[in-house]
Order: sequence, then structure tokens, then C-alpha cells
Amino acid sequence: MWFVKSWIEAAQFSLDVQAVIAMRLMKIAAGGRGSGVECTRMVAEKFDTVTAAQTAGALALLKGKSVEAATELAMVPVRRRVRANRLRLIRD
Repeated sequence: MWFVKSWIEAAQFSLDVQAVIAMRLMKIAAGGRGSGVECTRMVAEKFDTVTAAQTAGALALLKGKSVEAATELAMVPVRRRVRANRLRLIRD
């Protein structure tokens, strides 16, 4: 049954990503000061998140964890950032 949990987590992540993309596009399309800030934030966050994901994955591998475990640990900062963006954009 582990695959059901994995599938549900993947589906939730996918929905969160789609929601963030949609809300960001609406905010950018609306124009104004908020659109420029959102574009800058969007690009900067990608660098921070990729760095965190690469570090988490590399450290896991250095500690002797499996590739699957390293991948899961590398996804933690990505999921966290997407979830935080979804919640922030809902409030805006």
C-alpha cells in the first residue's frame, strides 16, 4: 500500500504546483508593483530551492542512503517551497 501514499503525495504536489502557477500568472497579468515583485521572487526562489534540494540529496548520498531516499530528501525543500507559495498567494 506504500504506492497509494506515494501517489496521493504526488497528486497533491502536482495540484499545489498548478495552483501556484495559476495564481502567479494572474498576479503578473494584473500588472502593477506586485507583478514585478512576484517575478523577482519567483526567479530568486528557484535558485534557493535548487541549492537546498541538491544539498539535501548530496548529503543523503554521502551518508550512504539509497538513491530513492536521497531523491525523497531532495524533494523536501521543493515541496515546502511550493506549499508555502500556495498559502502565501491564497492570502494575497
